[in-house]
Amino acid sequence: MGMQRVGRELRDRRAIRFLPITVATIIGAAALATAAAYAEAPSTELFWGDTHVHSAYSLDANLFNNATLGPDVAYRFARGEAIRMPGGAVAKLDRPLDFLVVSDHAEYLGLFSMIRKDHPLVAGTDTARKIRKLMDENPVFGPEDITALNAVLANDTLGADPELRRVVWHDVVDIAERFDEPGRFSAIVGYEWGSTPGGNNLHRNVLFRDGPERTKQIVPFSAMHSNDPEDLWAFLAQYEADTGGQAFAIPHNSNLSNGLMFPVEHADGRPFGADYAKRRARYEPLVEVTQIKGDSETHPFLSPDDEFADYERWDKTNIFGLAKTEPSMHAGSYARAALQRGLALAAKIGVNPYRFGMIGSTDAHTSLATGDEGNYWGKTANMPPGSDRMKGEFIHSAVPDAASTMNWEQAAAGYAGVWATENSRAAIFDAMRRKEVYATTGPRMTVRFFGGWRFTDVDARSSELALAGYTKGVPMGGDLPERREGQEAPSFLIAAMRDPSSGGLQRIQIVKGWLDAAGGTHERVFDVQVAEDLVAGEGEMRRVWTDPEFDPAEPAFYYARVIEVPTPRWNAIDAARYGKPLAGMRTTVQERAYTSPIWYGP
Repeated sequence: MGMQRVGRELRDRRAIRFLPITVATIIGAAALATAAAYAEAPSTELFWGDTHVHSAYSLDANLFNNATLGPDVAYRFARGEAIRMPGGAVAKLDRPLDFLVVSDHAEYLGLFSMIRKDHPLVAGTDTARKIRKLMDENPVFGPEDITALNAVLANDTLGADPELRRVVWHDVVDIAERFDEPGRFSAIVGYEWGSTPGGNNLHRNVLFRDGPERTKQIVPFSAMHSNDPEDLWAFLAQYEADTGGQAFAIPHNSNLSNGLMFPVEHADGRPFGADYAKRRARYEPLVEVTQIKGDSETHPFLSPDDEFADYERWDKTNIFGLAKTEPSMHAGSYARAALQRGLALAAKIGVNPYRFGMIGSTDAHTSLATGDEGNYWGKTANMPPGSDRMKGEFIHSAVPDAASTMNWEQAAAGYAGVWATENSRAAIFDAMRRKEVYATTGPRMTVRFFGGWRFTDVDARSSELALAGYTKGVPMGGDLPERREGQEAPSFLIAAMRDPSSGGLQRIQIVKGWLDAAGGTHERVFDVQVAEDLVAGEGEMRRVWTDPEFDPAEPAFYYARVIEVPTPRWNAIDAARYGKPLAGMRTTVQERAYTSPIWYGP
């Protein structure tokens, strides 16, 4: 059985709990204490989802040919239904997802759909008439058409109309409610806040724990209200105070922020205080670290000794191509460096603003939550399978000495793995809040990661590995228990099982970051287990690893990275299917998973 039980063993927890209690009555107090610990251990299952999918309710989705597939289609597809695309092709996941967030842009939310439907709130307006004319003349918007649209929107009042925004938002909430089915599928209400000052990406996806009785009390706070993330946090705090609900935001594509996503001070040079750090940690508990617009875990400039740092790299310009990305910006753009910055800031102000977990998602604008290389539908509806989609620019560089980012550079990533107590909005949200989550670049590999002081190789071999993890330590996203006398170094229990539809596992690594006595930050990547066959890999891996360089005086974080063997990238699969050229393109990929960290504090 072995690793086959890692993902499902706790589904039978009620049966597991009774045995230790019965044995305890025979062997005494020590066993009673163990049984009590077992009874307190949480019962979690692995659920897969995507927190970042756009439908035809997003303005930019319309610009790239997704005019008709609304949020309802996105939910149907994620639940496993076959969807007929406008061109006649049929799209279907080989395995349904367990949850989905349709995160349409708050800016001009649903405006194009309302105009197409001649909704009474927009019919006859000057904006609707001009946009309808542009849509009729341009099935797919080119650069000149987008310029014309921007000219229309510059004088628009519809996008800020409170009644229109309320009607569309209520529709968004109602659609999610219709597809939410606790125990089978969670439709989590959310949207995207699209701040891009100077073309630098500061986007966040906003997620709500709640249903319509609370979420209908607000309309989305957008970048039209403010480009400042602190104002978004204030909006979320007010939502919670007014409704009794809960919400948070997830930054994404920090790699396209030109260093602005994870700063060390305010934009005006003022130092961060504890209040800022508390609010950021409270309202941004996660970071979307991998998705279709590149990977944001780390960069070769930041991690020169990490042979796997150069993964799906987008580092030419910011998200609008308006400014070149310089090496000095990378530390504010990548998650691993941000985790290190968090340790340094905590030492100065007492609170870590960058104490976040990690997830992946797709950022698909097609309404299709596909993260597989072999089922790649593109980020936008004008790049369907079979088209000449590898050519052309995705981000056009307006900087003379910076190259554009090409369509073929889009990644097929990613998904979020969540260890929750059940498949419901509240349970999925709560698991995300406590950071018991991990990112993958698409494959659904099962990963467990626990930290403590008492793990042994026996725990790695146990048929009840997760039970040992919960009773002797903390899961991903937690803080190591207090170090006691005689406990020299922390130990970590790691287990991974391959996705049967993807490549074998090549290695498990632990990434450590720490702060030294002088305030300097450091990182190191440790190979915990490496497959004997680096081409075929292994089906499962389990290990207990103890930090050989532990210094009890140094704050630190640890996260696991699981790497597959090389497999064909989506563009290589396209080449085999359609005979497209591959000159100069990456043709293989080593898919991976990143767990949320576990932190140590002296």
